[in-house]
Amino acid sequence: MTFRRTVPAWQLAAPALFVMAWGGNHFTPLLHMYESLGHYSVVMTDLFLGFYVVGLVPGLLLAGALSDRYGRKPLTLAGVVLGILASILLGLGFSSGIMLSAGRLLAGLSVAVAMAVGTAWLKELSSPPFDNQAGRTAGARRPSLTLTVGFGLGAGVAGVLAQWGPMPTLSPYVVHIVLSLLVLPRLLRAPETVPRYRAHRPFWQDLAVPLAGHRRFVRVIIPSAPWVFGAAGIAYAIMPTLVQDQLGSLNLAYATLLTVVTLGTGALVQPQVARINRVTDGRALMVGMSVMLLGVGLSVATAIVLSPVLAFLTAVVLGAAYGVSIVAGLVEIQKISTAADLAGITGVYYSLTYIGFLLPVAFAWLNAVAGYPVLLSILFVVCALCLALVANGMRRRVTE
Repeated sequence: MTFRRTVPAWQLAAPALFVMAWGGNHFTPLLHMYESLGHYSVVMTDLFLGFYVVGLVPGLLLAGALSDRYGRKPLTLAGVVLGILASILLGLGFSSGIMLSAGRLLAGLSVAVAMAVGTAWLKELSSPPFDNQAGRTAGARRPSLTLTVGFGLGAGVAGVLAQWGPMPTLSPYVVHIVLSLLVLPRLLRAPETVPRYRAHRPFWQDLAVPLAGHRRFVRVIIPSAPWVFGAAGIAYAIMPTLVQDQLGSLNLAYATLLTVVTLGTGALVQPQVARINRVTDGRALMVGMSVMLLGVGLSVATAIVLSPVLAFLTAVVLGAAYGVSIVAGLVEIQKISTAADLAGITGVYYSLTYIGFLLPVAFAWLNAVAGYPVLLSILFVVCALCLALVANGMRRRVTE
């Protein structure tokens, strides 16, 4: 007699989050390729990153409400399909700024579904009755780790293929399309966690997220959230730009390395957040922000000395800050949320985190006015102020 091993429910849904994250970040290390082979300006390539956020933020705000109405699985399926369409446009649109912009926008929408809907879904699948053995922070750790690994591997594989593989402008996107098609059968087996819902009010009323006004959210989450992907943007978009003159033809490989190192470090530290919270009496977010401040300080030093080695060290520190902060932030919002508003508040949280991803675009524009050492020094001061706000908010320990 043979026994069939049952796959945990969350592992049926997680691969979909993985491929959506892959499709959201495989473009990032290729920026230098578009500048050198496609002759796009630095501002234009940074704008491609911006179009990603243009799709991401409204997607984050809409996807949660849609999944509350129609279910987590249908929205996640739509997100995977959007990711496939994005890769098709990106793969075929190398010489078209319009196609690249549209592809990045669709990629943003896909990742929005992964973050808002997928994070809520995996949290629900990591709780009874779907999972009776999961730890207290599993609902935050599992989705964030899945997304981080997807972001990192997507960037790593794309960068290697673009630097040394065949058809560098096309093959990174073909890999993502194939992976996305492969996860669909597994996704269809995942259980739905939202009871069948009959719409009884206008959809726009579902978009309201009262928890966004919760005092804990305002005092702790809002000052810290933009630094999550602000760390990532500094590490693998700004750092390679600072040291590109020292690298010659290895620019693309180095940008890929920093992306993988940043997200790899983030993935390694995320399982330690529960321990950090225990040791610090629930203040892991403050630890993440403190490491963030150190990373921004190192980025200032890198902008002054222009050292690839120091840029690498900066990426490691910022990756650790990213990993601790993203899980700690999710733990904070899950403390104040219920099943009815989890997806919506998660979408708002991730919308705030992605504000930081616009830093490379802003710095590319502002570089004509002030150099990177000055801009990053100002950012250091702002980070210190945000750390002070978070520390003050956590000391008050407001509960409602």
